[in-house]
Amino acid sequence: MTAIFSNLRPYLAVVSARFRMLLQYRASAVAGLTTQIFWGLVRIMILDAFYRSSFNAQQPISLRQSAGYVWLGQAFLAMLPWNVDGQIREMVRSGAVAYELTRPMDLYWLWFWRAFALRTAPTLLRSIPIFLFAMFIIPLIGLSEWQLSPPPSIAAACCWVICMIGAIMLSCAITALLNISLLWTISGEGITVLVAALVILLTGMVIPLPLFPDWSQPLLRALPFAGIVDLPCRIYNGNIVARDAAWVLMHQAIWSVCLIVYGRWLLSRGVRRMVIQGG
Repeated sequence: MTAIFSNLRPYLAVVSARFRMLLQYRASAVAGLTTQIFWGLVRIMILDAFYRSSFNAQQPISLRQSAGYVWLGQAFLAMLPWNVDGQIREMVRSGAVAYELTRPMDLYWLWFWRAFALRTAPTLLRSIPIFLFAMFIIPLIGLSEWQLSPPPSIAAACCWVICMIGAIMLSCAITALLNISLLWTISGEGITVLVAALVILLTGMVIPLPLFPDWSQPLLRALPFAGIVDLPCRIYNGNIVARDAAWVLMHQAIWSVCLIVYGRWLLSRGVRRMVIQGG
């Protein structure tokens, strides 16, 4: 146990340092908080209009569940793997990435845990106020159908927490892949724009995935993006019952392992072909 902790200590130090640094951006968190609340309300208005005008009484997800789905997505928006680590991008551009190679640490896990801090610190600053607003302020202004309701049971709440851990690991694995792609693209602009569009659409941030056409459901469930937002949100609001959480965790675990293995292989190739300042 002591040896394991000794091996993990450098990575924990990286997470701690990055976490403390990212928590300093309070003004950015406030700006993001107000923006996410605004867009959350806009999205729920659109969904409310959809439900009121729909002729199909049997929707795969109710308006109340959809509203909770939207608020959860807004609360954990910063967790989405839709951009690269700005510091790693600058290191690749300047050649300072060579210093990363000299550290007595596994480069993949170093970047993976940097991604962990990048995804969790801003999320922590924004998610708690959004939860409080969606749970307590929304009913006070007469929009109880738009509020974020608690999970239907203790089992659902526990399963949701576990699935959120899986979602963070999956998001970090995708973020690490984006960072590794910088070894080829340097700027990362093109792949970031492409991946951001895919992530926003296929996680359910634009439209809850249960509202997509039936023919697309098998594909949407098979892709890794559903495990970041859609599946945990549906466990929280009871659209997926707690006893079915095992296959959600399996989905997240399989994709996380596959992406980590692929990321390590891709990084090893990138390091072998790396040329720094023409040397």
